[in-house]
Amino acid sequence: MSFATLGLSPAVLLAASKKSYITPTPVQAAVIPAVLWGEDVLAQAATGSGKTAAYVLPLLHLMTTGSSKVLILVPTRELAVQVGDEIKGLLAALGKMTRPIKLATVFGGVAINPQMMQLRGGADVLVATPGRLLDLIDKNSVRLEFFNTLVLDEADRLLDMGFAAEINRILALLPAKRQSLFFSATFPDEVTALAEGILHQPSHVTIENTEINQPDILQRAISVDAHARTALLAQLIQDNGGQRVLVFVASKQGAEQLANQLYAKGINAAPFHGEFSQGRRNQVLAEFKSGSLQVVVATDLAGRGIDIDGLPFVVNYDLPRSPIDYTHRIGRTGRNGASGCAISFVTAATEAHFRLIESRTHIRLTREVIASFEPQQTSALAVPNPGGVKGVRMSKKDKLRAAAARAEKE
Repeated sequence: MSFATLGLSPAVLLAASKKSYITPTPVQAAVIPAVLWGEDVLAQAATGSGKTAAYVLPLLHLMTTGSSKVLILVPTRELAVQVGDEIKGLLAALGKMTRPIKLATVFGGVAINPQMMQLRGGADVLVATPGRLLDLIDKNSVRLEFFNTLVLDEADRLLDMGFAAEINRILALLPAKRQSLFFSATFPDEVTALAEGILHQPSHVTIENTEINQPDILQRAISVDAHARTALLAQLIQDNGGQRVLVFVASKQGAEQLANQLYAKGINAAPFHGEFSQGRRNQVLAEFKSGSLQVVVATDLAGRGIDIDGLPFVVNYDLPRSPIDYTHRIGRTGRNGASGCAISFVTAATEAHFRLIESRTHIRLTREVIASFEPQQTSALAVPNPGGVKGVRMSKKDKLRAAAARAEKE
């Protein structure tokens, strides 16, 4: 199958070929015709499956042949930049083949005045994070009643980050008659409920992770004591000969501390978290993409919206809070047909939580033990509960066993 069979206009096909879109991925092949037919779409596809082009290409077709105005809501500024850049590249490839299409990309963490200037005269395509969009609406810089197409990209992450109230306010300002496209890698109950309230008789697209289309990611789980994780991480990084590694931790303080510890061991590492300015974020990502920075230690801010070609390794130094976050963390590697490796450090205290992640993501990984890092703690009862992590709380049976053990000692 080629893009030429999907109904796209000659101008959009030429622009797509210039941007090296040759063969549609399964989600693109399913979504593009539905969008061109004017249907609402409910699509579930794994990260890295090509879903951005699945909606951008047909929407460009509709904008070049009609009067569509598109609002694209995304959860993070990184994803906003990524989607905006993809659209910008296609618009540049379109050149003078069609009428001019004005793109605006807005997000928080930067000055709002330049974005207000950018929106003077309106925009045909607006890529936005919810909070900044509402700020601009409050300043009368955006009027949503003129947008007749809505895209929710990574809807599960939008809700997971607490944007439900903002989304509902935005929906109330959009015209009731519109085309809505809903994309999510996972569909917990709250995402399903949101989709049912937004979509009208949608075309359902579900791309299963079959052996044909699933990312080529080797998943590993290493048992290690909590205090030995930094030394083990440093050894794994050094053993892999300078290849880039994205390391996930639970907090910005943890990101700063671990990056400093790795740097002290001679590893070129930098932290990456939500309190960085946009300029600093851009600098870290640019250095990481170029290879001048070997390791980035990130919070879940980087779990979605960052597309780094050929990233070979992801490490869960701290386990993610939810199976959804696990899916999106490991999805930073093995993208666009490349292979990758995702490693999770599992301590005695987080073993139960990792089993929950395995159950929800339908995997079962053998626990590896690395020489010189054999764990000494093997029972969750032997270590304090760190708190704040889903799935770690002791069950009632474990609490009773622990109480009985204490009673015997007394």
